[in-house]
Amino acid sequence: MLTTVAAFTVAILILVSLHEFGHYIVARWCGVKVLRFSVGFGKPFLKKKRGDTEWCLAPIPLGGYVKMVDTREGNVAEADLPYAFDKQHPAKRIAIVAAGPLTNLVLAVLLFGLSFSMGITELRPYVGTVEPASIAARAGFVPGDKIVSVNGVAVNDWSAARNEIVLNLESAKVNVAVETQSGQNAVRTIDIAGTPDAEQVIKQQGHIGLLPFKITNTLGEVLPGSPAAAAGLKKGDTLLAADGRQLHYWSDWSALFRQSPGKSLTIQYLRDGQTLETRLRPDSEELPDRTLIGRAGVAPQSDQAWMEKIRHEYTPTVPQAFEMGWQKTVDYSVMMVKFFGKLLTGQASLSHISGPITIADVAGKTASYGLQSYVEFLALVSISLGIMNLLPIPVLDGGHLVYYAAEWIRGKPLSERIQAIGLRFGLAVMLMLMMVAFFNDITRLFG
Repeated sequence: MLTTVAAFTVAILILVSLHEFGHYIVARWCGVKVLRFSVGFGKPFLKKKRGDTEWCLAPIPLGGYVKMVDTREGNVAEADLPYAFDKQHPAKRIAIVAAGPLTNLVLAVLLFGLSFSMGITELRPYVGTVEPASIAARAGFVPGDKIVSVNGVAVNDWSAARNEIVLNLESAKVNVAVETQSGQNAVRTIDIAGTPDAEQVIKQQGHIGLLPFKITNTLGEVLPGSPAAAAGLKKGDTLLAADGRQLHYWSDWSALFRQSPGKSLTIQYLRDGQTLETRLRPDSEELPDRTLIGRAGVAPQSDQAWMEKIRHEYTPTVPQAFEMGWQKTVDYSVMMVKFFGKLLTGQASLSHISGPITIADVAGKTASYGLQSYVEFLALVSISLGIMNLLPIPVLDGGHLVYYAAEWIRGKPLSERIQAIGLRFGLAVMLMLMMVAFFNDITRLFG
């Protein structure tokens, strides 16, 4: 819990501070007087005046703001009029407003570059495991498939393949070109757009029953006090058969245990070269829909030889690392813009939207994995913050950019009535998105 709170707080301080500092520094370059720089909303609990600017920390860590001299927000001393934000040329205002999101995107490049310079571990796009009766199984995927492209977009690693599949499966058929173990070309088609399966995939954070890891029938873990432990099974035992029937894949064992709550099973297994036999009765567990499933209390080992085949580890030079950081930022930015487009056209579910609870949870998990994972998490959130703020929604930076661009083109500002309507619309949209985000967070937390 402490790690989660600390990781989330650090993330907010870094990302929001630098976003607002982008606005601040360009405002100063453009000759605008800045009255307050605040990280967080609400009544400041820490303030320090330096020059004309009051630097503040406030208790609600969901953003921040830079308050500039502006005649629309109250009386301004005549001496300060040349330094008022709203008295500047539209080009200067555009630069000031765009500086925040662009700072986040530049920060993402630097963070990715820093992470990549520590070394890169990629998983080649090979299918290791296909869960039985899953969406992937119905699409025809088999272990050993190498994913070549998704809807015509070439992919070079597992992460890229997964992202392309998840991004497209809600809106249309997803055609995944693969190279089979025998070297033949084939196409696996996922067709779940508009079905409950698509919504379920989002709830499962994009899981369709496809894993890069190849799992063996050798036990990697036996939980103390579990039915497996009571049956005498130990870590390192290899499961062979159940009730006289050989089961070749871990997915078959998993399905058998789930389908056998309270049922006594005769298990044959291999230990130190000897074939042994025991009886195992999986515990019964009731799901929220009152379905009973069995739990044996075991977990499998991954196939280390397979992992060596699909894992690619290397350390690029520093220039290469930052070039890759640039490309990764571009790729994720494009993907995010496509996602917002699909969201707008109803081709993507609102279930994708996450709020501060989910972000805090991921912050804590990535921090527990290590510095490199946390740095890449910061880069991804920085991209999200930058792209979202560039959306043309009034109250966001992107909405202001539209207003100032229109003023520059027209030679005069939009009418106060149009700006007021836009502001109300923007507030309504943001309020709706915040409600959806909190609802999704709570659903994930308690669902």
